[in-house]
Amino acid sequence: MEVNYEKEQNDQSNFKRIGKIRESDEIDKKYGFEHFVSEVERTGWLVNLATTEFLDDDRKLLSAVTYYFLEDDHNRFKVTMPFEPYFYIATKPGMEKDVSAFLGKKYSGFIANIETIQKEDLGLNNHLSGIRRSYVKMSFINMNELMKVKRDLMPIIKKNIEREKNEDAYTTMLTNYLIGSDNKTSAPINTDHLESIIDIREHDVPFHVRVAIDLDINVAKWYSVKCSSNKKPEFRHRPDLIDWAEPVVLAFDIETTKLPLKFPDSDFDQIMMISYMIDGQGYLITNREIVSEDVEDFEYTPKPEYEGCFSVFNEPNELALLNRFFDHVLETKPHVFVTYNGDFFDWPFLDARTTFHGLNLMKEIGFYKDSQDEYKCRAALHMDCFRWVKRDSYLPMGSQNLKACTRAKLRYDPVELDPEEMCRMAREKPQVLSNYSVSDAVATYYLYMTYVNPFIFALSTIIPMEPDEVLRKGSGTLCEALLMVKAFAAEIIYPNKQDAVYNKLTGDGRVLDSETYVGGHVEALESGVFRSNIPCRFRMEADAYQSLIDKIDVTLRHAIEKEEKIEFSTVLNFEDLCDEVKSKLVALRDNPSRLENPIIYHLDVGAMYPNIILTNRLQPPAIVNEATCAACDFNKPEVDCQRKLKWVWRADVMPASRNEFQKIQYQLETEQFPPLFPNGPMRAFHELTREEQAQIEKKRLTNYCRKAYKRTKVTRQQTRVSTVCQRENSFYVDTVRAFRDRRYELKGLTKVWKKKVTDARGDSAALKAAKNKAVLYDSLQLAHKCILNSFYGYVMRKGSRWFSMEMAGIVCHTGANIITMARELIEKIGRPLELDTDGIWCILPSTFPENLVVKTTSTKKPQVVISYPGCILNLLVKENFTNHQYNELIDSETCKYEKKSENSIFFEVDGPYLAMLLPAAKEEGKKLKKRYVVFNDNKSIAELKGFEVKRRGELQLVKNFQSSVFDSFLNGTTLVESYAHAAKVADYWLDVLYSKGANMPDTELFELISENRFMSKTLEDYGDRKSTSVNTARRLAEFLGEDIVKNAGLSCRYIISRKPEGAPITERAVPLVIFQSDANIMRVYLRKWLKDPAMDDFDIRSILDWNYYIERLGSSIQKIITIPAALQGVPNPVPRISHPDWLQKRLLERHDYNKQQRINKMFQAAPPKVRFYLY
Repeated sequence: MEVNYEKEQNDQSNFKRIGKIRESDEIDKKYGFEHFVSEVERTGWLVNLATTEFLDDDRKLLSAVTYYFLEDDHNRFKVTMPFEPYFYIATKPGMEKDVSAFLGKKYSGFIANIETIQKEDLGLNNHLSGIRRSYVKMSFINMNELMKVKRDLMPIIKKNIEREKNEDAYTTMLTNYLIGSDNKTSAPINTDHLESIIDIREHDVPFHVRVAIDLDINVAKWYSVKCSSNKKPEFRHRPDLIDWAEPVVLAFDIETTKLPLKFPDSDFDQIMMISYMIDGQGYLITNREIVSEDVEDFEYTPKPEYEGCFSVFNEPNELALLNRFFDHVLETKPHVFVTYNGDFFDWPFLDARTTFHGLNLMKEIGFYKDSQDEYKCRAALHMDCFRWVKRDSYLPMGSQNLKACTRAKLRYDPVELDPEEMCRMAREKPQVLSNYSVSDAVATYYLYMTYVNPFIFALSTIIPMEPDEVLRKGSGTLCEALLMVKAFAAEIIYPNKQDAVYNKLTGDGRVLDSETYVGGHVEALESGVFRSNIPCRFRMEADAYQSLIDKIDVTLRHAIEKEEKIEFSTVLNFEDLCDEVKSKLVALRDNPSRLENPIIYHLDVGAMYPNIILTNRLQPPAIVNEATCAACDFNKPEVDCQRKLKWVWRADVMPASRNEFQKIQYQLETEQFPPLFPNGPMRAFHELTREEQAQIEKKRLTNYCRKAYKRTKVTRQQTRVSTVCQRENSFYVDTVRAFRDRRYELKGLTKVWKKKVTDARGDSAALKAAKNKAVLYDSLQLAHKCILNSFYGYVMRKGSRWFSMEMAGIVCHTGANIITMARELIEKIGRPLELDTDGIWCILPSTFPENLVVKTTSTKKPQVVISYPGCILNLLVKENFTNHQYNELIDSETCKYEKKSENSIFFEVDGPYLAMLLPAAKEEGKKLKKRYVVFNDNKSIAELKGFEVKRRGELQLVKNFQSSVFDSFLNGTTLVESYAHAAKVADYWLDVLYSKGANMPDTELFELISENRFMSKTLEDYGDRKSTSVNTARRLAEFLGEDIVKNAGLSCRYIISRKPEGAPITERAVPLVIFQSDANIMRVYLRKWLKDPAMDDFDIRSILDWNYYIERLGSSIQKIITIPAALQGVPNPVPRISHPDWLQKRLLERHDYNKQQRINKMFQAAPPKVRFYLY
């Protein structure tokens, strides 16, 4: 649709808006996007979208969305779709027409259309009977007009809502009596139509999301488009076109100069290299003002599949470097720009240096910083891979930098270089620096192409947002957007976002500091090494095995019919399977105490929280109370639709009573508070905003409680019961079920195409096609998993539309009960090791029934393998957690429901595994939760969770020890030998410390014992806080000048010194850089910091506090080796590391033969006497 720039506009704001349209159009043309206007249909793949405005024939600015398309032949075009933004308002019953007429006149210059429509309101009493609520839909010509009217109406509506809350039933009854009518639906006598507006809905839906939902247009889909000059564009979805188009992708990374120990400062530091890849071809631009010599073309290919051939441009200065980069961007016209943490560093630095040289980043290549401090471009996407890593990669915090992510995801070791060495390398070894620079570009490009690109575009097919937002928004926001799509399709009005309730009171008048629910159950049960080839002691219960024997038929039949969906009549070997299982269970029952090799399993519930939601028909609108049920037509004795479910409420409350709180409020009413603006008048309490009032009230109440009660809060925990309506509109549940089923389908397709990849070896064309399909379906199933896992957490997110603490609490409580009940069974038939939120790590005897092969007459499933451990747990879940009150709507016109039993919660069996290592806590009575290592049969690590080796900033000595000790536990044939091999690793690192690194170069020693912390704030922000990093920063400022600590991001690398003796560790942190300075300067500062004026030995080995490092390493050795060994009855394998006192005492008591025995060990109960009676 053509934009007319020639018509003059008198309004100044319109001129500015038209100027922005012109700028946007120019940028679009730079990237090759021209307006498409033609009756001839044109087919394109939607790659991006952006909001815009345009002038219509009446010289009015209309809101619209511009869609950017990519054709099969790589041609580009864009289409502008006009759309009237709107919101809904609710009025008092019967006032819709009057309010519509009034608003139509009042805002005649703003409103494009006004109409009354019927929508289903899930908050309306008795809405299940088919009652719908009337809403006034107000449509506007553009978003500016909508916002003006909204700002005008919002204060009025808030006031009306408060008034409605304060009116009680008696007032309503009296009003009806005085007007001579008891008809509640009659229009009230009211001359002020604005007072009749009692609600506003869907006013905060982003415009582009609104358009995407209403018109059903999503990115990453093919559309055939027709666009005549005087009509709206016509979009026709093409589901027959599956394969995605191939956008041009540019991934780049910059290297900059920097001062020692400082984060690069764009005010004076320069860009010395820009490395980037465009569709697999690499480029490097160097700044010869910094780089000492020209760099020739070279290749950096870390793996055969990650090829990187780089062409080099050696530019004379930074300005030439920037111009070369911008020119190449406009020449290649990328659809996608890729960075790693580019929102934080690369783009801001590039923007600042562009401005420094008198250029404008927006005018050059169309990129600008938005209100969220994110860099965007209308005609191109900015994909910051760091956002994907944080949200969707499931990597721990310590593995989220580019280097660690490359190792974890791309499976190769990238080039690494100390940031402090980079400027020196630019002068002395430019080729080394070039290799480092391009390594980041290669890693970023292939990380994006392998993981991020298919994932984000797959999500974009179902989420009504642009890919930039799909990447950056939280999973809760994506979940809400999807629910909005489904609610719109079901003609359900969106609820407003949850408002914060300030200083909420409990029933007994205490102020709530915070309230939540008790989450999932996580527990560590055992510590030590468990290997499938080393016998373990089992003490089981014969009665539990007898119970399993009694239920063999029921257990296997449930697995065949319910889990595998196989008709029982088609099974050929059911009796043989029962006999096989029974024989093994009988042997275990008859000898429940045994020493036997274990089978290590992880028994977890597949998609536990989504399936709990589906089984119990849980959704926020379904959480009802007695008043809601009393108003419902279905509330009859014979109707069983109210399901009672428990959850645990937990809150921190302030101990002060209601009277004390009110006295504080009265006191505040008499006080004056700082002005809103500098030099303004003081404000009374009632002149403050409600949020400011609440903050002041809570602060004053906290201080009062601290003085009067000697504590500021008391924790309360309470089991509550909530009612879940089993007949509520099921749009939420249906959305969850559709996504679960669709994900299962996509997982099946992924397996099919991965098999085709294997079968296509040798045929390059077929292999490439199969790989593309496998990546596509795998990305789609991951996208569905991301959304599926968000439905539970979303309902407790602050500001969510569908909010329900009760629902979240029920889901967690039910999940915890499932895991706890499963643990109780495993304790009787094996040994549980660790409880996760949704599963159990356990060991079972090696003779326990495992996989059973079910043979059938079916051609689709001639034989199926079922896991018996999963079968028994699934039967347990069926018997205890099936919902027998599930009501399914059969006929919406007659409101007919069918009652049935529902259970979709099933355990899945992972394993068996080779070994599992669980560390122990140093404190008595404690366990280390969520910390373990699991090994596959091929001795590779299947899962590593919670250890320091995965954390950023930990002592490198400890990380090196842990990375080398885990594999050593796999050696040996007994527990004693296994621990002995681990002890050898521990002894090696202890020898390094006890010898004070005698045979180690200083550089290697520094790397081993130094710690590195980044200060997220400026030193001034930390105030008087004491820590090793703060003390290091202060000493760096003293040594290098105050300017070094003015900004955030300071790197604090330090060691712990022995002196001053007796001082806290925080005061003994010495900056490592002092040892790299001039000898005279080093002596001055070390004498000062160590408080030893006579000091003359400045060797690092005499300065270090070796006992501190021995203690740090010893602590890790205790947790991983010595304490678990003692708990498993193995003598201390590392004698230099002594046991904690509590453990030493326990071991002495265990081996004290002079200790008095308990009486129940000296005697046993006599058998009952048999009496004979004569008759």
